[in-house]
Amino acid sequence: MSIRPPSVAGRFYPGTAAEVSAAVGRLYAGATPGDRDAVAIMCPHAGWIYSGKLAARTLAQVRVPERVIVLCPNHTGRGARVSVFAEGSWKLPGAEVAIDDELAAALLEESRGVRGCHADDDAHAYEHAIEVLVPLLLARQPALRLVPVVVGGIDVDECVALGGALARAVARVGGDVLVVASSDMNHYLPEDETRRRDQTALEALVSGDPVQLARTVEANKVSMCGVRPACAMLSYARAVEARRPELVGYTTSGEAFGDYAQVVGYAGVVVPRA
Repeated sequence: MSIRPPSVAGRFYPGTAAEVSAAVGRLYAGATPGDRDAVAIMCPHAGWIYSGKLAARTLAQVRVPERVIVLCPNHTGRGARVSVFAEGSWKLPGAEVAIDDELAAALLEESRGVRGCHADDDAHAYEHAIEVLVPLLLARQPALRLVPVVVGGIDVDECVALGGALARAVARVGGDVLVVASSDMNHYLPEDETRRRDQTALEALVSGDPVQLARTVEANKVSMCGVRPACAMLSYARAVEARRPELVGYTTSGEAFGDYAQVVGYAGVVVPRA
């Protein structure tokens, strides 16, 4: 049984249990609480000082069930092409979250058509893009069971196939499951240009079409790090016949410190259940 220790606590978010609890409370304090029934969401994954408020605002709108699958991009280059953390637990400052091994096993079984999808811990060891969201998820659902998935360099057809595998896995285990795509938007361009590029990507994303999103991001050179998790999430939403995605909010890192010369964009999206 694998136990993943915190990798970015004390850097991307606070490093002690008391500090995490206080910071989570502040992030959710500014969010309007809701209980929408959603099949999927997209949240940003930067340090909490940059994108934590928007991530909390997005999560606050939906009911978070006990079972959550989080898909993130591979920032480290480690591990399998699609890396499923399949058993054990994730530690956080002052908490430990169990891996939903039944759901993880179902996903691995159903994703045999996705080349390079394996049970793998290596890609998760130093990856921040799931870890920063787990304390926020845990605050909304104390009985959280997690399936972390790092999505590497797969093409759009494989993203669509991964979304189909997610849908079949969820159907196999039954009950409510929330799929979370972890992604930031365009990186390190001036504010105006980042907003322009991100608008094109977000218009494609809320269409609900994963292929359109992938093509738009490529054509407009949008450095959206989590485009593959987002495409897989949209494919999943289509497979379960969800409603069209809705934009919760958008911001940039410039709004955190007032430096607009080189910013990163952040978006929150909810995909309501039909």
